[in-house]
Amino acid sequence: MSAPIETPVSRRLASVKNIIIVLSGKGGVGKSSSSVQLALSLLSQSPSNRVGLLDLDITGPSLPRMVGLDLPEATVHQSSAGWVPVYVDSEKRLGVMSIGFLLKDRGDSVVWRGPKKDGMIRQFLSEVRWGELDYLVIDTPPGTSDEHISLLTHLHPLFIPNNLKPTTPTSILITTPQITSINDTIKSLSFTKKLNLPVMGLVENMSGYVCPCCNEISNIYGDQNKVFELSKKENLNYLGKVPIDTNLVKLLDSVSKGEIPITSQINSSNQQNQNEVGDGIVNINGLEGEQSQFPLLDKYNDTTSSKVWKEITDNLIEKIEERKNQIKQNLESQQ
Repeated sequence: MSAPIETPVSRRLASVKNIIIVLSGKGGVGKSSSSVQLALSLLSQSPSNRVGLLDLDITGPSLPRMVGLDLPEATVHQSSAGWVPVYVDSEKRLGVMSIGFLLKDRGDSVVWRGPKKDGMIRQFLSEVRWGELDYLVIDTPPGTSDEHISLLTHLHPLFIPNNLKPTTPTSILITTPQITSINDTIKSLSFTKKLNLPVMGLVENMSGYVCPCCNEISNIYGDQNKVFELSKKENLNYLGKVPIDTNLVKLLDSVSKGEIPITSQINSSNQQNQNEVGDGIVNINGLEGEQSQFPLLDKYNDTTSSKVWKEITDNLIEKIEERKNQIKQNLESQQ
């Protein structure tokens, strides 16, 4: 068995156990909110889990806003070991990296051609100091564009399994029940096949509506079997369906407005050593007194969506572990 390929990206991500890429064929299907919910659900699996959220939607970064970090204080700092992600909680269980943290004005547009996007993605993959992570969730823009090609090109060494790290990056696809979204999902599936990106399954988002009074789920798009039929036709796992949850919408809106006291490991600019990052905790809402360990996660776990995503995440982890075991068996048979 040949030695693992060494690149700046493979060396940096060697401490990441699992990489999950979130894809969608078109915009507006809730891919970014699904990435956030997947990250929170992974954290809920175990109190020791550590998760990273990487926002590769260069021209439309939205993850900072969804986790309550769309603030001037939430900036990326440099340490001797690389860029330090911005942490949502005081225990550093959920770290986030996004170009949104690098903009002087959060309302500025990013008007970049392909080569500059590629350089930014390479820096995100090779220079962010994630540390030991159980999962890195990568949120990508909709469709199949420069960002996707750059991502998979830089991750290429990680797609070659070895005895030290039998797991390889995987992906999930987010779609809604509408025909237009499903047709675009088929195009994304074609993309993953051409580039040999394993797809762990489909998530059907916005499938039904949760009544805020009685929590009953009602269908709003008529026939709800189209995504399931697609999964059967393409021999893919149907991970589950997620209804529209008004309580989740209110939660994410409250977080983005700073109405929920989220604590963050935001680095002070007045460090004694400008190149090293300290461990002081800053409350990004400026609230004093006792700080919750992880209020965003606590409030999310009270929503109907969290229960649905728990089942999806359990199913996803099971499929990832099955694939990992299969890879181990193949490696052992080759020895």
